[in-house]
Amino acid sequence: MSKKQDNKISPMEQDYNQWYLDVIQAAQLADYSPVKGCMVIRPNGYALWENIQRTLDEMFKDTGHVNAYFPLLIPENFFQKEAEHVEGFAPECAVVTHGGGSKLEEPLYIRPTSETIIWSMYRKWISSHRDLPLLINQWANVLRWEMRTRLFLRTTEFLWQEGHTAHATEKEAEQEALRMLEVYRKLAEETLAIPVICGTKTEKEKFAGAEHTYSIEAMMQDHRALQAGTSHHLGQNFAKAFDVTFQDEQGQRQFVWATSWGVSTRLIGALIMTHSDNKGLVVPPRLAATKAVVVPILSKNADSGLMLSEARKIADSTGLGRAIKVDERENLSPGWKFHHWEQRGVPLRIELGPRDLENHQVVLVRRDTGEKLFVPQDGLKDKVNGLLEEIQQNLFNRAKAYRDEYTYVVDDEETFRAKLEDPGGFLLAHHCGERECEERIQAETKATIRCIPFDAEQEEGKCLFCGKPSHKRVIFAKAY
Repeated sequence: MSKKQDNKISPMEQDYNQWYLDVIQAAQLADYSPVKGCMVIRPNGYALWENIQRTLDEMFKDTGHVNAYFPLLIPENFFQKEAEHVEGFAPECAVVTHGGGSKLEEPLYIRPTSETIIWSMYRKWISSHRDLPLLINQWANVLRWEMRTRLFLRTTEFLWQEGHTAHATEKEAEQEALRMLEVYRKLAEETLAIPVICGTKTEKEKFAGAEHTYSIEAMMQDHRALQAGTSHHLGQNFAKAFDVTFQDEQGQRQFVWATSWGVSTRLIGALIMTHSDNKGLVVPPRLAATKAVVVPILSKNADSGLMLSEARKIADSTGLGRAIKVDERENLSPGWKFHHWEQRGVPLRIELGPRDLENHQVVLVRRDTGEKLFVPQDGLKDKVNGLLEEIQQNLFNRAKAYRDEYTYVVDDEETFRAKLEDPGGFLLAHHCGERECEERIQAETKATIRCIPFDAEQEEGKCLFCGKPSHKRVIFAKAY
């Protein structure tokens, strides 16, 4: 008996936005909540977040950070203490005005981010240079009242981590901000196989309340940019707003220096749009909750019990533990099963038919290329694990080659506008650095400066739009 295959995926070449939503639906990653703008993360999607969380948490702890948890509700007066911060977040805030059946004496903000509540606590916890550095991370949900939402990329409520650190010197805070950006780069490139460009945000694009912001920027398959993570040097702004001081080694009172940094479930959206195809989701092996699936070919002439028993043995022989599944469903055709696991992005499929059993072999099928390999069952563990690493590296190399193909050095406004519209991508161009000019470019073209790359060479030139002197190229792109 064969079951009808649902969840058709629109070709990305015809409708990229619908393709993205179809991939999420087919892979059962998320669904829409009854509350507009919110999403339900389904088990397949949450498994990806768990692996991101597990990987990052180890990296945080390896760099000396510890986890804590802070309240969801923040007193209104806290947001008034850091003017730039409240101005930046006010349009996105949801406010609780009633509780327990009566009006609250003071409204409570549902956290859009936690700097204010955390720094109110740091004031109690920090008194001496011996209390520093204070390196705390929080895994939490936040709420920002978004007008235009899209699953994973921009939702009213989302999951993230937010690190908040306090330091004795400006130099230490700067080192921390850069160190955590490097942690994000490693996560993106080595686990998610997403190549990113590290750089500094402009004054216009920096985090509200920060001295400066660093980011990792990635290119999606529709040639748009996605900010995949940020790290902020907050200077002493929040310390002064909340009067967080310490006694230095000379006995003098000093304001502490601060950083904050975070990534969110937006990374799952980045993963989808970087690697997936018209068959469905593609997941890099290091991130995948299910790295391989064994599909025994069950037919009328085959001994189903024997086939299933051998399939389980093969799964055990790979050493993948919970990361490998055996598809034991007997009422579905092999083709239906292949399609099912392809849509879910499982990196490697292991097929076992009656003839394979006779020949003591299996068929390995790569999700990234579709290549089929006939390999002996002996030594399968090494072959499978080696192939998973090949797939991981290939996904990164393929994404990097794609990004490089659609990155252009542009030296005049006409070319800038033309390339931005067709085919789009990253445009390396000179810019004067003035906010007014940057805002005009965005208003006219919808392009933003994604970052000033760390590796941008000193190069004298003129701003494409106003003609004023420029010393480096920046990256322009249309972005999510």
